[in-house]
Amino acid sequence: MSAHLPSLKTSGPVTQLVVDGEPFLVLGGELGNSTASDLDTLDEALGRCAAMNLNAVLLPVYWDRIEPTEGAFDFTLVRGAIDLARKHDLRLIYLWFGTWKNSMSCYAPGWVKRDTQRFPRVRRSDGGLEEIVSPACTAARDADATAFAALMRFTREYDAGTHTVIMAQVENEVGMIPEPRDHSDASEAAYRADVPDALLELAKQNKLGPEVEALWEAVGQRSSGSWLEVFGDEAEGQEVFTAWQLATYVEHVAAAGRAEHALPMFANAALIRPGYRPGQYPSAGPLPHLLEVWRAGAPSLDMLCPDIYFPNFMEWCERYRRGGNPLFIPEMAASMRATGNAVYALAHLGAIGIGPFSIETVDEEKRELFTDCYGLIAPIAARVLEAQRAGAVIGLSPQIGFDWSVDDAPQRAELAGVVFEANFDRPDTGSDAESVLPTLGAGRWDAPPGTPLGSAMVLRLGPDEFLVLGMGVVITFAPADGQGRVGIESAQEGSFDERGEWVGGRWLNGDQTHQGRHVHLYGGRWSMQRVKLYRY
Repeated sequence: MSAHLPSLKTSGPVTQLVVDGEPFLVLGGELGNSTASDLDTLDEALGRCAAMNLNAVLLPVYWDRIEPTEGAFDFTLVRGAIDLARKHDLRLIYLWFGTWKNSMSCYAPGWVKRDTQRFPRVRRSDGGLEEIVSPACTAARDADATAFAALMRFTREYDAGTHTVIMAQVENEVGMIPEPRDHSDASEAAYRADVPDALLELAKQNKLGPEVEALWEAVGQRSSGSWLEVFGDEAEGQEVFTAWQLATYVEHVAAAGRAEHALPMFANAALIRPGYRPGQYPSAGPLPHLLEVWRAGAPSLDMLCPDIYFPNFMEWCERYRRGGNPLFIPEMAASMRATGNAVYALAHLGAIGIGPFSIETVDEEKRELFTDCYGLIAPIAARVLEAQRAGAVIGLSPQIGFDWSVDDAPQRAELAGVVFEANFDRPDTGSDAESVLPTLGAGRWDAPPGTPLGSAMVLRLGPDEFLVLGMGVVITFAPADGQGRVGIESAQEGSFDERGEWVGGRWLNGDQTHQGRHVHLYGGRWSMQRVKLYRY
């Protein structure tokens, strides 16, 4: 059975998830934090997810629920979740809420929270305490690793024959806040100790990434010394120290779990607002400028992943493809742009999959978008994955800034000698509502009125034949070599059935293609067209 254990497989620049021997595209969603703590609530939520055509759900697993008393494990919730996932024909991806969840230690068991001598908290520079277990606490690290290993052992024993559980996230959005490092006694001692040779060797080889390399160079490219001496005592240098603390802690937990059940594992990060310095955001997590530090400190992790709530989705995805890191978005805003962002990530960036947050609670309008979008992609998932490997698929999306500003310039990409140019519809809302910058609080990260919601996937089916999936987009064509022109031979609406067979609808010409000038996939709903092009 281990021969078919879920795994990641890399072919050229593309890494894909393999489940039961076949590549698997995660058309997923992440459950709300508390949904998996009650099985009746979970059953209802998974039913909604299945109805929206999801094939995988990212499921919180809580340390405090599985080990309420030290050494006594209760996997009732986990067993129930696996059973319910099988009932609804869904795969599961664990989200281990262990020592840290969104930086804080809110899911640590009561016996950890109450024993502050054995499990000390993070201390600020002014001596105050935070509700964060210190990353220097080896007792907490070992207890967390023991619990995670027990979870993975249970999963191996209960799920080995079906592989309902296909990946595991270790901790959740780890990071240090409101300062870039812990000032507890143990962390102070570690900060003044020598930087590990492993990091210094990477620095000497220019393999620590440009941001960390710049810190090292600014202090004098020292070949030995304390963290303070090697990376400096500014907030950015302190963040490197904390990144190593967090990464090596997570490595201890991940390695213990892999020893029991070697599923693909990853860690995720809360991202940074423009202009923020370490301490003003959850610092030192697996962020783009620290990927090399995390890879060195946590080699048992297969991926380092973004949780994207900010509007500049495309920018963050590109930053996480750094150094061959596979792109998987385990958590993202379930905004009106979520399906558009998802299609672009899968088509243009070779993403393993996506997981909009609190997917089970979205309103009816968003539910229809997910149902239609995932429903069109699911029957062609194998084609999409093959096209990722073959370089036979592109994505087109409006480029949106952190402040919700939209670049209205046409977006272009080349495939099979054709330049596809896309212009995106802006919904006419009749509203003068102001855009709201992303901030904390429900609904504050949704697309403001007038934001283009769609994107497009163009997949090559054969010579001069393409599948175009999209919403709210007009696409025109031009020869990449500049010779002659490209026209539309035929265009047909339709979709693929569960067997992967094309089911055609209307043949489009005349007004529907602007007399052969473009393909238009209208706003408000996801649709497909099968298009044949010719040159003249």
